[in-house]
Amino acid sequence: MNRRHLLLAPGAAALAVALCIAAPMPAAQAQSAPAPSGGQPIRVGEINSYTGLPAFTIPYRQGWQLAVEEVNAAGGLLGGRKLEVVSRDDAGKPDDAVRVAQELLSNEKVELLAGTYFSHVGLAVADFAARNKVPFVAAEPLTDAITWTKGNRYTFRLRPSTYMQAAMLVEEAAKLPAKRWATVAPNYEYGQSAVQWFRQLLSEKRPDVEFVAEQWPAQGKLEAGPTVQALAAAKPDAIFNVTFGADLAKFVREGEGRGLFRNRTVVSLLTGEPEYLDPMKDEAPEGWVVTGYPQEQIDTPEHKAFREAYVKRFNEPPRQGSVVGYATFKAIAAAVEKAGSTDAEKVVDALSGLDLSSPFGPITFRALDHQATMGAYVGKTTVKDGQGVMTGWRYADGADYLPSDEAVRKMRPE
Repeated sequence: MNRRHLLLAPGAAALAVALCIAAPMPAAQAQSAPAPSGGQPIRVGEINSYTGLPAFTIPYRQGWQLAVEEVNAAGGLLGGRKLEVVSRDDAGKPDDAVRVAQELLSNEKVELLAGTYFSHVGLAVADFAARNKVPFVAAEPLTDAITWTKGNRYTFRLRPSTYMQAAMLVEEAAKLPAKRWATVAPNYEYGQSAVQWFRQLLSEKRPDVEFVAEQWPAQGKLEAGPTVQALAAAKPDAIFNVTFGADLAKFVREGEGRGLFRNRTVVSLLTGEPEYLDPMKDEAPEGWVVTGYPQEQIDTPEHKAFREAYVKRFNEPPRQGSVVGYATFKAIAAAVEKAGSTDAEKVVDALSGLDLSSPFGPITFRALDHQATMGAYVGKTTVKDGQGVMTGWRYADGADYLPSDEAVRKMRPE
């Protein structure tokens, strides 16, 4: 991986489409767990798009609930103070997210903020955090801007960014004999950024490739027939796909029916995550190169312990969102303990360079840009026992897919 790319534009957030039905999130919900004795609770304000994105955010909520329960069962923080979460729904709107962030700070007296899913929502809360000097751990938004062009002292991000995951896939795509590429992506920041980075990074590794077609369906409104027909007409050797959720399912079904994927490799962002792979069941694609989370196959000690605890608590296997929620609140607990205080400036200093264990192994919140080194799993899709799964996968450590420190410094404000 060449880690000296000059960055030309911020990345984008990965968004999820609701693929399951869940009860709406109450306007305010405090995490309940046995309270250790030792003083007032440490309150964290958590903001996310629960009613709009239950396929991801409900497992995410269960992940942070498990983390909070473990922290409190172990005696709490700072000599026995309970960790408590007040959670709000942002409705997927930046204005709503900022409004509830202010309510959490003013009325609920929270000492940190966490969460968000959509990039534009995450950026709005990050700006709020900077203006109000409150620590904010952005759990899911993938936009590179949140740690680079619009980064600030108070904001930290957990998941590998759009740039990082595109770089992971390019490493595999560059090995293919394919020279003629087509792309299909939702027509908003996340899709546009993913295509931009994939094109740029692949062209740097393989100057002989060309991009012969682009399709930009509106998010959630993909017209599968015309999209597949247009891609086939360009006669590409391979396809880079960024659609997800219901759009992904329609694209796979129509593409299979029309033979689009016959003798063509598809490289696809996030498709290996259970949130997207599970609902397709035996219609899941075969042989796609994807980033994802093969939760049933990972046998590292950290992941086995997490998976067993999660299944015992919720009677279902974890999803990608579960890991994100769990690791977010474990990071918050570790930062508060390291700081020895809930003072905002001390917690921010503690988060900067923080090392901790996660279900994916050790990660670090880099002091340079507040980006965590959490990685993703890269492999291929297949169908086994009537269910889509990942095969031939490896873990791509996020630390190996970041641009050079020099490039980051050029992007990130002082």
